[in-house]
Amino acid sequence: MNYKEAVTKLKDLVYKWDNIQEVCDYMILAAVLWESSDVHIEPLTSYVRLRYRLDWELKEILEYQNFLHSWIVARFKIMADLKIDESRIPQDGRISTTIEWKSLDLRVSTLPTVHWEKIVMRIVDKSKSIPSLNDLWIEWKNFDLILKALSLPNGVILTSWPTWSGKSTTLYSALTRLNKINVNIMTLEDPVENQVDWISQSQVKPAIWYTFAYWLRTALRQDPDIIMVWEMRDKETVDIAIEASLTWHLVLSTIHTNNAAETITRIINMWVQPFLIPASVNIIIAQRLIKKLCTCKKPITTAEIWKATLENIKNAINLTNKEELKNRVWDKLKSPVFYKPVWCDICDNTWYKWRVWLYEVLEITPWVKEMVLAWASAFNINNQAIKDWMVSLEQDGIMKALNWLTSLEEVYRVAKSQNW
Repeated sequence: MNYKEAVTKLKDLVYKWDNIQEVCDYMILAAVLWESSDVHIEPLTSYVRLRYRLDWELKEILEYQNFLHSWIVARFKIMADLKIDESRIPQDGRISTTIEWKSLDLRVSTLPTVHWEKIVMRIVDKSKSIPSLNDLWIEWKNFDLILKALSLPNGVILTSWPTWSGKSTTLYSALTRLNKINVNIMTLEDPVENQVDWISQSQVKPAIWYTFAYWLRTALRQDPDIIMVWEMRDKETVDIAIEASLTWHLVLSTIHTNNAAETITRIINMWVQPFLIPASVNIIIAQRLIKKLCTCKKPITTAEIWKATLENIKNAINLTNKEELKNRVWDKLKSPVFYKPVWCDICDNTWYKWRVWLYEVLEITPWVKEMVLAWASAFNINNQAIKDWMVSLEQDGIMKALNWLTSLEEVYRVAKSQNW
């Protein structure tokens, strides 16, 4: 069965409204077959709307009558082991199931609204293996910097950017690379998205004060070599993480900022002394997910390519000393070919299929260190990092467009908002 057949069956079941269990099963099945990441069930004034998130965009699947919603909510609450008689407060639960021979975890969240409870389910496919760093399209100097930081016995590696930027995938890929028999790796997550063998994973429980900071203090008494803290949310967590890195631990974590340079000013704004940042932080990785072109792509002519774009590519290529990469790219620049999306049955009028990572890796060079100690702005730190050969998000995106992974339109849709 494909997802179109599953959606057709779901619509038929909703129309008949005689088997709520089957309706709920097909809601999940259709989402899994469509490779959606989230299921949204939203009660509105006169009807309830079902939407799936596919490559960050919500797509409406169907609408059904309000009187069915209470039964569907009750069914999902029972599956997630939630209180079916409590509709006044939000609830969180989890459903473990197997669909189409795939082992799945569904993180269920309910939220009271003015009409009824809204349900959002995050789909985690446990049958998928964690990709290696080589599979994340980390190119150029970025890959060398990340490998160098992971090989160090201590320090902090930070990944930044907003939600839906693939930070968790990058962290899990890094942990998989570090996961050896001779090291003790501990993680605290919110929640645990992927269970990894030979790693001690724990989940925060704020209701009993089991927070990131509390866990960090405990973890340091567990003789760890590598620590992964899901998020640096407050000064206490940052302070303990920095202290752990200075006492010969490798710490990986995430932080919500707009770019790599702003991460430094964000940490300073948490009242961390600037001299501690270059002493503890190895690299800061800013990243973003963009859409990957479907196989139905077609080339655009050189006349459609902006001169500024080509100049940006040339400037970016000069930042690497890998001769084989430079030669490969320069050959392409003699007659550059970029692709744009077209419609086909595979992408179903979405023009793109799956995702590509863009990376910006800021290394704490001696010149960046001086600017941090001088309390420089994020703008000035960013400019200095680029002078020190940091590949910008835009440059990384252009290279991926040049290698036919995505389109220039998609690159600038994401990268233009990050221009200083």
